[in-house]
Amino acid sequence: MTQHGNTKQSRAGQRVALIVAGTGGFWVMANLLGAEYGWSNRTQALFDLAALAGFGFALWQTYQLWRARQDDRGDQ
Repeated sequence: MTQHGNTKQSRAGQRVALIVAGTGGFWVMANLLGAEYGWSNRTQALFDLAALAGFGFALWQTYQLWRARQDDRGDQ
């Protein structure tokens, strides 16, 4: 019987989900705070770039997870 919630791949998937959710929450909060406190466009762009980097990192992690699953499937 295989475990469904405690494998290396499931933990990696959960980590990617947390990265995406955390980055999205950070980006929304940064936009709300920027509008509330009248931050300059330059400052808001910095937070946009940080969020873009976070989403890019999550995409890279997702790709690595996909590759690992493809490698595991080929061994069977």
